[in-house]
Amino acid sequence: MSEARDADSPSPVAVRPAAGRRDLEAFLRFPWTVYAGDPLWVPPLLPERREALDPRRGELFRRGGEAAPFLARRGDRIVGTVAAWRDPDADARSGRKTCFFGFLEYRDDPDAARALLDAAEGWGRARGCVELYGPFHLDYENAYGVLVEGRDRPPALLCGHSPPYYLPTMELLGFEPARGDNLAFEVRLDRSVPDRERLARLADWSRRRRGYANRGADFSRFEEEVDRVHDLLNRSLAHLPGFIGWERSAVRALLAPFRRFADPDLILFAEKDGKTVGFFPAIPDLNEIFRTCDGFSDLSSTLAGLWRLAFRSRPLRPADRFPSTILGRRYRCVTIKSVLVPPEHWNAGVAALLFDEMLRRLEGRGYEWIDLSLTSADNPNTPVLAERFGGRVYKRYRVFRRPIGPAGAVS
Repeated sequence: MSEARDADSPSPVAVRPAAGRRDLEAFLRFPWTVYAGDPLWVPPLLPERREALDPRRGELFRRGGEAAPFLARRGDRIVGTVAAWRDPDADARSGRKTCFFGFLEYRDDPDAARALLDAAEGWGRARGCVELYGPFHLDYENAYGVLVEGRDRPPALLCGHSPPYYLPTMELLGFEPARGDNLAFEVRLDRSVPDRERLARLADWSRRRRGYANRGADFSRFEEEVDRVHDLLNRSLAHLPGFIGWERSAVRALLAPFRRFADPDLILFAEKDGKTVGFFPAIPDLNEIFRTCDGFSDLSSTLAGLWRLAFRSRPLRPADRFPSTILGRRYRCVTIKSVLVPPEHWNAGVAALLFDEMLRRLEGRGYEWIDLSLTSADNPNTPVLAERFGGRVYKRYRVFRRPIGPAGAVS
């Protein structure tokens, strides 16, 4: 247990493990308290988060990891949450024991934040960890980091949101940036893309002179496609500072849900001589729906959410006979979460080939803009490519780390 006392409060902050079903439900639903009245927040999907934290079903636990959720209270009132977790596979790849943290939510109360992170640190120290690293929510992709800039619109799929006071609180508590900021780019499709002809010429050069080609995904051979993405992820991103290698099971768990609604024509692979050398997937921004589903937090919202999903799970296409006002509005945004090209193919126009083909395939489908997220500011290629062809940064996120000190050290 960890405690911190607020000089203006008669009761200290007490942090204890979330034990039992009631505590876990309180843990999962606490964000609704923090973000009440925030129009930019997209509620998390409670069934998804219950599964992630379930030792019998969660992907982290299936590959040998462990996690502990904590609740912070002042008296009987919950004032914050955090989960501390370990991933032995990540430790083996990095060569250092890391205590990750996630699900960090708290009211504007630095003492509550301090007590929560001290509890996570104590949990990690007891397991021989040397640093705190996060926030990540028991994976490395879903809504990670603290929002640094971009409070003019809601986040896209798999991107997070946090109150303005989170950033200064992390700095106050001695955390430092773990790596370059993660960036979300906007590329407008309802206006001309700058340098469109140049992009087409570069793509043609890559195709004709260098022998590269594009194809869409083949969901009938899904396991083989997962193998390709897994290989590309680890080879394409290994050069980035702080990169945590992916296990295949984690890649499969991330990709599997998208088979239900993704258009395989918009899941692009680049190939040369029969080998896969690039990956560029575009999917509808489901957050446009999830904002209205209240996290599927009860039966009525679940039924309403499933109704919306049933009629809004595909973009407007030329063959559609229904206008966008029938059965709800179609997606305005298509989101691209990865641009994966191994270093040995960086100077061969592969990324341009993929981007050019994606723009061609998106024509007439009713989308207004592309979200490219998230890419690291340390990445030498993707930010340059996005900016060259009209992209602008519209959100920025930061991941933090702090050394774990000896027992009794003051944070």
